[in-house]
Amino acid sequence: MLPLVRRHGHHVSFFLSSFLGSFLLSSTRNDPVALMLMGFAIVVWGFSWIVMKYMTAWIGPFDLVFWRCVLAFVVLLGIQLSVGQPFHVPPMGPTVAVAVLQTVGFQALGQLGLTIGGGAGQVVLLAYTMPFWAAAIAWPVLGERPTRLHMLAFALAAAGLLLVIAPWKGMGNVLALIPGLAAGLCWGGGVVVSKKLFQERPPAMLNFITWQMLLGSLLCLPLTWALPQRPLVWSVELIMGLAYMAVLASALGWWLWLSVVRRVSVAVVGMSSLGVPVLAVILAWLLLGEEPDAATLAGIGCIVLGLVTVNLAALRPVRD
Repeated sequence: MLPLVRRHGHHVSFFLSSFLGSFLLSSTRNDPVALMLMGFAIVVWGFSWIVMKYMTAWIGPFDLVFWRCVLAFVVLLGIQLSVGQPFHVPPMGPTVAVAVLQTVGFQALGQLGLTIGGGAGQVVLLAYTMPFWAAAIAWPVLGERPTRLHMLAFALAAAGLLLVIAPWKGMGNVLALIPGLAAGLCWGGGVVVSKKLFQERPPAMLNFITWQMLLGSLLCLPLTWALPQRPLVWSVELIMGLAYMAVLASALGWWLWLSVVRRVSVAVVGMSSLGVPVLAVILAWLLLGEEPDAATLAGIGCIVLGLVTVNLAALRPVRD
């Protein structure tokens, strides 16, 4: 792996510096706390796709979602009780909707795409079509009309995804395409539901996330029984992977994500979160040997430009 890192290190440095620069550009006049939290979430979730790909050797997709939710619920409940916050019932309609769409739907479909043969970089990029779904749903539901700069950012990101996916070369296992795109749709819908909830009846953040993990485990449990998947093989690697997915990707990642959703528009959240697949592609390149070709590198560049553009849009006042 080290020779690969040395050989392509200048490419990696360029994309990472461009990616971080897009956030620093916005932090001067936008919400710097939201941008910092989003940056942490991108790192945690970008690496989680590499962990998820490794874990396909020991656990099925629905077992993984179930166990990460159970463990995250235990951790979050312990934290919540230790700081004296009551474990009370949040608004159940939107809470269950977010659990179905994001906590279970996005995670299970994304892991299913990895399990049935999709590369980590390919599946994560398909799953992160979510900004387009989120913007499309938020326009009629939340009244967040995209600006011209937003539309340019969407176009750049769409071109980037197209270059990375390269359908003209064949998608390999076509079955991996359907779960990835469906995962993006689920997450986009969940973003809009979360935003609407925070606008109307803001729940206590920690309590809401704890309920997400509880509902996620309850909703996923029937799937572990009813749907076929590989047998569970307990190992040190599996335990370490579950610890990362439960504590960092689920518990910490959810807190970071929902903290950002409360602060900025769906369009900014959705487009900025494209940093996750950019980072995941780079990590898959370095750690899994999924070396991108010229079209993929150009696609990543388009996505970075989309990030810069959407952050520029956040700096400008909306004009009717």
